[in-house]
Amino acid sequence: MNRNLLLTITLLLTTLGSQAAFPQERDSLITLKEIVVTANKTEVNRSSVPLSISVIDRAEIDASSESALLPVLTHRVPGLFVTQKGMTGFGLSSNSAGQVNIRGIGGGNKVLMLFDGQPQWAGVFGHSLPDTYVASDAARVEVVRGPASLLYGSNAMGGVVNIITRRPLESGLRTQARVMYGSYNTQKYMANNSFSSGRFNSFISINHDRTDGHRDNSAFHITNGFAKLGYMLGDHTRLTGNVSYADYKTNDPGPVNNPLTDHIIKAKRGTASIGLNDDREKNSTVFQAFYNWGRHEINDGYAAGRSPRTFLFNSSDHNAGILLYETLRMFEGNSLTVGVDYKNWGGHAWNDSINGHVGEIVNKSVNEIAGYAIAQQSLLKVLTLNAGLRYEKSDAYGTRLTPQAGITILPFAGNSIRLSYSSGYRSPNIRELYISYPPYSIANPDLRPESMRNYEIAASQSVGNTLNVEAAVFYIEAKDLIAGVQGTLTNVEKLTNKGFEIEVAWHPLQNLSLTGNYSYLTTSRAIEAAPKNKIFVEATWKIRALTLTADVEHIGDLIKQGGSAEDRINYTLVDAKTSYLFGKSKNINIFAKGENLTGRKYEILQGFPMPRTTVLGGIEVSF
Repeated sequence: MNRNLLLTITLLLTTLGSQAAFPQERDSLITLKEIVVTANKTEVNRSSVPLSISVIDRAEIDASSESALLPVLTHRVPGLFVTQKGMTGFGLSSNSAGQVNIRGIGGGNKVLMLFDGQPQWAGVFGHSLPDTYVASDAARVEVVRGPASLLYGSNAMGGVVNIITRRPLESGLRTQARVMYGSYNTQKYMANNSFSSGRFNSFISINHDRTDGHRDNSAFHITNGFAKLGYMLGDHTRLTGNVSYADYKTNDPGPVNNPLTDHIIKAKRGTASIGLNDDREKNSTVFQAFYNWGRHEINDGYAAGRSPRTFLFNSSDHNAGILLYETLRMFEGNSLTVGVDYKNWGGHAWNDSINGHVGEIVNKSVNEIAGYAIAQQSLLKVLTLNAGLRYEKSDAYGTRLTPQAGITILPFAGNSIRLSYSSGYRSPNIRELYISYPPYSIANPDLRPESMRNYEIAASQSVGNTLNVEAAVFYIEAKDLIAGVQGTLTNVEKLTNKGFEIEVAWHPLQNLSLTGNYSYLTTSRAIEAAPKNKIFVEATWKIRALTLTADVEHIGDLIKQGGSAEDRINYTLVDAKTSYLFGKSKNINIFAKGENLTGRKYEILQGFPMPRTTVLGGIEVSF
């Protein structure tokens, strides 16, 4: 065990072992995180759900001053790891980052990203869209650490990340604006406006990020827009509509040992949805319709000594669907949710040469329809039973049954013990079914879904609103994983993952909070971007209008994305932030933050060194 890892573990144990007086009444993040919606598709107490769920609320997102959402999650969710390659921007195509991995499951879009419960991923290649997940638009994020295919279907094999978008919480008009500037000419601009009056409410935001990048030819810029409108049709019925748009350009410099020229990715992504929610004492009904689309133009560039490309890769894709579900609360302690999903996803890919010739690659779409039910029953306020089943039919693979079951025991105040079995799967995407890249990967239209089973025991203990500790032990069996055999994609690989996770939140003093998490993972075979050890510890101290934050993250025994299984790395990062509120109503916030303050040299993506020490500063105004 190296010295940095030993130091970080010592800090975590010190946090857990120190003694302090526990104030009896205070606002606390522990209390705010008790209600979740992702587990059952309806509001339930987190302590009664058998699944492991991490909740990141608006206060934590605001405190990060991040424009992208995924970097916030990689710190605060045990067992979750996100690949990165620069100051800002994840990119698309080869050498892209932003892969989300939970408990060693994630490559090939095995973790499903959701906006308000609606799936978000590219229809052709099946990957998530990391640069479109904007921090300013999220009210909270709920992460299910483990399979969630019972409710969400394909791609929720390793877990789900549900981004619950913002809406006004108070009547009136509120505007927020932020400007940031830092290393490598990195600029970040954000403005949002919320409005609520009578039955109508709205939230609108715009973000723009740009950077020259810390390497030659690594510039990135993106503009994101988001709008959400809501109207109460009656005392119980709410109508909502969302629309978002992102336009970005990424310059990919290639690996340092084989740099590329003109590797440029241009992308436009959009999503629109409409929802109707009727919520009553005995039942609630939800209807959602959504449409996601994308348009990509990619120049794969050329290495030194090679000629420029004579064509550009183009693709257009879609992911659309209708979600309808109803929750019945027939008697005390009972809830039954039944639902139907319909999805159509796919797209068109082609090579467009400079002389106008179009080379077709694929033009396909897939239909999926599913029905599911999940029931939860509490007995004597001590025991909660949870079970469900999903039946799905797909053009791509036929039919599939997905079960889930769990038990939650509340033996005494502040304590819960959870046991669960859950299963998940990932449907092969259009790329794997129909697009070949000889001799490396030949498509196979007969591919079956990848699948996994998860067995888990977890426990949590809280002491008032001051201390909360959660721990989980899990065992995963995955099969039919898609891999190349003599160049052809086939369902052949099996995988066994096991490990444990610890999550701590402690408020020893009114103005001091300490949080931390640790995850340990061991796998039956080498997996990229799945660290064996991941530790995060953060301290926040408020002194009147001044807030000081410092954190340490250690990543141990990591195989880099695209790297060799024998080439494992360890690194420790130290970050810090300070902010100061002033103005008559404390509505102006000036802040500065530094990342990788020790200047650690490391890579997450093979051949793409991360920046050394970087600094960002800014000002935020609310009125």
